[in-house]
Amino acid sequence: MTVLSPLWLAPEPLLLASGSATRRDMLVASGVPVETARPEVDERALEAPLAAQGASRLAIAAALACAKALSVSALNPGRIVLGADQTLETDAASGAEALHKPADPAALRAQLAALSGRRHSLHAAFVLARDGVILTDGAQSAKLAMRSLTPGFIDAYVAQAGDSLTGSVGGYRIESLGAQLFDAVEGDHFTILGLPLLAVHAALRGLGLLRS
Repeated sequence: MTVLSPLWLAPEPLLLASGSATRRDMLVASGVPVETARPEVDERALEAPLAAQGASRLAIAAALACAKALSVSALNPGRIVLGADQTLETDAASGAEALHKPADPAALRAQLAALSGRRHSLHAAFVLARDGVILTDGAQSAKLAMRSLTPGFIDAYVAQAGDSLTGSVGGYRIESLGAQLFDAVEGDHFTILGLPLLAVHAALRGLGLLRS
């Protein structure tokens, strides 16, 4: 049974349309009670036509967050549902490209080598929905400068981190071992973790779901 927080004003926990433990833990640690439900959304199938039309990576993150929220909302009448997504793009000055979660350790090594010595942006978007209707949404971006990584470091990093990083769009978790990858970071820490948490809090307060 989910324990409700004194700061939370709704009769039921927030329903997070995600299997992300990082997003769940962020919300719970900040006093937002959470239940989770995996959305039935084919992210790559939804993303492909948007990318072909020239949509920005930020817009794609917003569209995916919306699809996830509405998918779970349709199956859970009356519940407040939070959908979220994060996308990554490399700096245009060094050849812009979109990257996704690496499929396996070999792909992770290749992705880290591609990001080495370059800047990239992370875009995190969220949507709050109820009964198939979008209540509010938002998005934030962060910029990160990865230091130049030697092949030996990449091998050691992947060996220590294990398969868990294949679930991260950047192939790192900056809150732990991934901190060793960077020279500089510009932006909100929560956005880098995959959810613009402060903006989500503000949206929940605006809906009367969190104490002001």
